[in-house]
Amino acid sequence: MSYLDRAQKTFEIEERAVHSTAANLDPIRFERACELILNSTGRVIVTGVGKSGHIANKIASTLASTGTPAFFLHPGEAAHGDVGMVQGEDVIIVLSKSGVSDELLALYPLLRRIGVPIIAITCAAESKLAVTANETGGAVLLVHCEEEACPHDLAPTASTTAMLVLGDALAIALLEARQFSSTDFARLHPAGALGRKLTFSVNDLMASGEGVPRVTETATMNQVMMEMSRKRFGATAVTDKEHVIGIITDGDLRRFFESQGTIDMHTVRAKDIMTRAPRTILSGTLAIEALHNMEDTTPKVMQLLVVRKDGTLEGIIHMHDIVKAGIS
Repeated sequence: MSYLDRAQKTFEIEERAVHSTAANLDPIRFERACELILNSTGRVIVTGVGKSGHIANKIASTLASTGTPAFFLHPGEAAHGDVGMVQGEDVIIVLSKSGVSDELLALYPLLRRIGVPIIAITCAAESKLAVTANETGGAVLLVHCEEEACPHDLAPTASTTAMLVLGDALAIALLEARQFSSTDFARLHPAGALGRKLTFSVNDLMASGEGVPRVTETATMNQVMMEMSRKRFGATAVTDKEHVIGIITDGDLRRFFESQGTIDMHTVRAKDIMTRAPRTILSGTLAIEALHNMEDTTPKVMQLLVVRKDGTLEGIIHMHDIVKAGIS
């Protein structure tokens, strides 16, 4: 048998385990597990030993990142004090193929004493784990695995894959029941690409205060060019007191010079060059929306003036600052 043949056989065995688990999932028990977690005022603790423990750790992470507070508890450490992390208002999910691992057998009496409901994810419907889960008012979610991908039927492979998918199914069912939105997801993932898109506003990236290039409409050509050169945005706002009345960009200057013959730098004023009623962005707007605003114009706009609701100037943001922040 070739390497590829062995790989294909593994796919087939694990696919059968996932399909069988899904086809035989008890809807009443699954709903019971979801309701236990949704109605809990505590957290979800997920535990398991060995390979099941690694899957449990991943399920806890998935739950936590999708709106269900959860953490992984190592059963061996639990018997040495970490069970103090478990409170009566919590729910515990226990993963075990056999349900009779020594570390878990030592844990069951402790959990029963605390009074937490146990959600069992196991292949053994009559195991000590399944019995204990029912005794605590929990739920038993059965994994159906006829064989492991391991040729000796020893190393957990198909069973742990099915456990992982079952845990994901539980997490997503809870996500939808909580109406957990992409904005909620971003709040828990601020360092990710989606988090940056849905949390960074123009205020986080814009220049403000003295960093904003601005002139009055009576500013001379020299004053305009000096202000643009100092602030390095390739543009300057034109204001009447604090209200934006126009903008002058490098392109405006170039077009003005091209359209004129001889220019008296002392008599030309900002009002003669500026683009009136310029495109602006409201303070507090998401940076990704500002980027789309810039890109949707023809030609593209490289900078936007940030204004308050009353039209007063608050800042300026450049396309490069948004892209540099990893927002695109």
